[in-house]
Amino acid sequence: MTMVEYALLAFSSLFVIVDPIAVVPAFLAMTPRDSVAQRLRTARVACLVTVGSLSGFALFGQTLLSLLGITLPAVQIAGGLILLLVSLDMLRAQRSTVQETPAEKAAGTSKDDIAITPLAIPMLAGPAAISTVILLETQATTWMLRAVLLGCLVLIGLASYSILAIGARSAKWLNPIAEKIISRLMGLLLAALAVQFMVNALTGDRGLLRGLAGH
Repeated sequence: MTMVEYALLAFSSLFVIVDPIAVVPAFLAMTPRDSVAQRLRTARVACLVTVGSLSGFALFGQTLLSLLGITLPAVQIAGGLILLLVSLDMLRAQRSTVQETPAEKAAGTSKDDIAITPLAIPMLAGPAAISTVILLETQATTWMLRAVLLGCLVLIGLASYSILAIGARSAKWLNPIAEKIISRLMGLLLAALAVQFMVNALTGDRGLLRGLAGH
């Protein structure tokens, strides 16, 4: 595989799996009271965490999981539980305590918490993205290809931030009723996604990895 072929494979696979476009409605639903500036800050932190965490797995993922005795299904179940807790409160059109506790609200630290969990992990850097990065790293036979993989992750982060920023700026056209409707709809979809994560873990779904390995 040439460097160009590897770069195209890495970027296209990761962009489809991270799928920042699909995250925009949930991002808006989880930040109903935030200003544009606050949403942009949340998006920026989330994308930085996404790039940092996926880069860490690209460099040390296989070694870390092996040392800790953690399997990818365990990561899927953990991510599913986090999303499920958030989605249940979104279905009631209220803010989840997973996103913000009363103490965090008083301290003014809720935005970092939302950005890191669940926006960055597991919505952007979820189990599928982590497993894809680890697989792509196994196909990087030289340090140059590993550098290409890291470069693709940076591009994914920039693209994700741009998409979330566009969503944050366009949200001012939504009225409170529309925001509550979106919140409930996204809560339902996130609940289904959370259950799917856990079902995949329990059934040993490796379709994604088999598909990428075929390349």
